[in-house]
This record gives sequence, structure tokens and C-alpha cells, in this order.
Amino acid sequence: YDGLHMKPFRNYSLSEYSRVLSLKVPAPGGGSAAAVTAALGVALLSMVANYSLGKNSSRSNEQKIKASLKVSEQLRKRFLTLVDLDAKAYLNVVKTRKAAPAKRAAARRKAAEVPLEVCKLCYKAVQLSPALVRYGNKYLVSDVKVALELLLAAFNAARVNVEINQ
Repeated sequence: YDGLHMKPFRNYSLSEYSRVLSLKVPAPGGGSAAAVTAALGVALLSMVANYSLGKNSSRSNEQKIKASLKVSEQLRKRFLTLVDLDAKAYLNVVKTRKAAPAKRAAARRKAAEVPLEVCKLCYKAVQLSPALVRYGNKYLVSDVKVALELLLAAFNAARVNVEINQ
């Protein structure tokens, strides 16, 4: 798992990804897992939006659901990209462990950028939930709540990686 000879983690099955995550290899690790968790959370928001389309009496409410779906899908795709970007950034940290202090520090700072983006995007995803709760399918409020829990877990996990890489 050297970053050069592996298929992107985002293309792994859940079974395959969790198996590789459990191995004694430097990546994927916690940062990558945080991005996967965020992708799952925002995917639930997309599911709620998809179920809610066509169920609103108001054209305005329907547009709010469509807008939420558009953003949630953009976020989901970006989180999946971040799964691999985090692994690559961490592999670079590992590669520079015996390098000069300045080079090691630069690699750590660069590695902090990915989880920082995960944090920012989790915050953006959470902001989609009020419209989905208010205008979405009322039977799916529990799915919105699960999504929020996953996004909170992803945010906190990513924050830990930002702090450790400072």
C-alpha cells in the first residue's frame, strides 16, 4: 500500500476497505476513515432528499430539497476523494520521518489540510439538515439524525488529525 500500486480506496468495497484498514499498514488510517464516515453521513442526507422529492405541496419547498440534494451529492463525492487524499498525505509524512525537520514539518502541515477540509465540509453538510427535517419526508427524520451523528463523529475524528499534524 505505497500509494502508487493500489486502486483508490474510494473504489474498495466496504468489506475490502475495512479489511485493509485493519492491517498493519500506514494507510488508510483514522483520517481516511473520518472521510468515509462523513461520506456515509452525507449519503444519508441525499437519501432523505431523494425520498422527499415529489412529495411537497409547495414548489418553493421542492426547490429547497433539490438544492439540498445537489449540495449533499457534491459533498459526498468530495468526501470520497478525501479518503484517498488523506492516505496519500499520510504516506508522505511516513516517507519524511528521517528527513530534515523542516521537511517533516512541511509534510505534517500538508497532511493537516485534508482533515481540516473534512471538518469544514462536515459543517457545511450539517447545515443541510434543517431544510430536510422541515420540508423532507417526515418518516425519515431518524435518518437525518443518524446522518448528523455520523457527521459529528467524522468532524471530531478529522479534528484529532488536524491537531496531531500541527
